[in-house]
Amino acid sequence: MFKWIGAIIGFSFRGFVGAVIGFVVGSLLDTLFGGNNAQRAQRRFKAEFQGNVSPGDFELNLLSLASIVIKADGKVKQSELDYVRQYFVKSYGKERANATFRTFNEVIKKREISAQRICEYIRPRLSYEVRLQVLHFLFAIANSDGHVSDAEKNTLLEIARYLQIYRKDFESIQAMFVKSADDAYTILEVDKNASNDEIKKAYRQMAKKYHPDKLQHMDEAYQKGAQEKFTKVQEAYERIQKEREM
Repeated sequence: MFKWIGAIIGFSFRGFVGAVIGFVVGSLLDTLFGGNNAQRAQRRFKAEFQGNVSPGDFELNLLSLASIVIKADGKVKQSELDYVRQYFVKSYGKERANATFRTFNEVIKKREISAQRICEYIRPRLSYEVRLQVLHFLFAIANSDGHVSDAEKNTLLEIARYLQIYRKDFESIQAMFVKSADDAYTILEVDKNASNDEIKKAYRQMAKKYHPDKLQHMDEAYQKGAQEKFTKVQEAYERIQKEREM
């Protein structure tokens, strides 16, 4: 609780930099006075991330990336803001999400943020599976109004490059949100002219890559996102099976 109060106060005096400083100071107070809850949160966070990064750092950077996607087409849509809010409520609870969203709302309206700088900071600290889930989350924001614009696609591709996500993985996740004639094949990362055996092999590989168990240590929202990707892979394979009468 102290960290979000510190972030809000810091933002009011020194903008985004002040928010980060206030967040760090507040985190220290939470650690001192939060007792077992703070310790449990820290243990869970260490299980989720590979490097030396605090939960607050990750949340602020994730919000910053979300703000870049939201502003990509020059519009701040209510559906996108609502999606982010609901996501954080599921991940961190209503009280914490309310404080997070207030800071987030200020950031997207007043600050220019560097996607490259953010990604260079979080990339070595996150596993590849978590980076894939971050991209999935950002695509879901863009698609919250039922359409991913070209400007949003370009921004998401740029972020994926900074996160060092393979192009095929980017195209696979994009195909889960952007429909096309061959999107089932794109989701499975396989050519439309591939043999049935190659299709089956690709399905097994993708099912393994996106299996929800890979993110079972993460928050509920991340687990739900992993399940959504896994379901899309299954649906793509079933569509190809039906089309080919496999």
